[in-house]
Amino acid sequence: MQTLNAPTDQGAVHLGGVRDASDLGPSVAEWAAGVDGDADAAIELARRVGGLLAAPGAGRTTERWSVLATLAAIDLTAARVAEAHLDALAILDEAGVDPERDLAAVDAGPGSTWGVFAAEGPGLRVQATRSGQDGWRLDGTKPWCSLAGRLTHALVTAHTPGEHRRLFAVDLRDRRVRTTDEGWFSRGLTAVPSGPIVLTDAPAIPIGADGWYLERPGFAWGGAGVAACWYGGAVGVARLLWERCVQRPADQITQMHLGAVDLALTGARLALLDAARAIDRGEADGVAGVVVAARTRGLVAGAAEQTIRRVGHALGPAPLTQNEHHARRVADLEIYVRQHHAERDEAALGGHLAAGVRPW
Repeated sequence: MQTLNAPTDQGAVHLGGVRDASDLGPSVAEWAAGVDGDADAAIELARRVGGLLAAPGAGRTTERWSVLATLAAIDLTAARVAEAHLDALAILDEAGVDPERDLAAVDAGPGSTWGVFAAEGPGLRVQATRSGQDGWRLDGTKPWCSLAGRLTHALVTAHTPGEHRRLFAVDLRDRRVRTTDEGWFSRGLTAVPSGPIVLTDAPAIPIGADGWYLERPGFAWGGAGVAACWYGGAVGVARLLWERCVQRPADQITQMHLGAVDLALTGARLALLDAARAIDRGEADGVAGVVVAARTRGLVAGAAEQTIRRVGHALGPAPLTQNEHHARRVADLEIYVRQHHAERDEAALGGHLAAGVRPW
């Protein structure tokens, strides 16, 4: 049990109790505290954690997500960078690709740091064309490429001649890949600029077949893993409210907000725990996995938004103007949770249910 004089924002986050994670918990919390919003430190942490966690579905998904939640509760920059790196490694594992053995043509190896650039944007397109017998080249502009100027590699989606989307491994240090942060004005996750990259005849290695990236079970699992970061970030915001209530007398309204936040975060934690267990039991493949991920993301996003709102109502403007870590954490979480598409994702979930997936 934490003591009152312990820094509450330094503790590990466990989805299913203190015994669901390995001994990594305390170390990860310390590593995240050392990041303190610095992108280079976050990249180094991601490299360190990358070799320590099993991929989703390998029987230790709860542990994996507990680590992500722990990172996010302490430093959302650390979580944002580590989640993408871990997701890329999981994708390569799911495709049966060994970076050191199979990706030498793009100079990848065990020390590579990875992003996943799969977003599409109006008027923007990356086209993949064959070059020679086995090679591929990418041309075009890809939006939303987080830390493209600092990572070594990325998995990038592109359109193939058959008008399918396919995943490719790319060396971001290649002179034929140009990064830019133009138009990036975010006040949250400021250390993780996510501007576009421009590829000009850039060499690439295909990962999986046409359409595989979106059709594989791990696509939904990775989306649910992002929600573990949202949950951890919300825990970090909520810890300040709990600490204030414990350390000084709280009126009934403040206690009401604390109780409501606890209910929201408990529901989010249980949703993540249920999803992790379903993935490890083999019950989250195909449409079932899509529904599990959509429910989990929706529940956690709602809990995060409610936490931000209620903590703000309970504590007023002071923490947002006088507490650097809290103000940054709130701004970071507000940007991060917008990866959830709100009512559009609810509509997509409803569409799956209306198509015949039995909900209850």
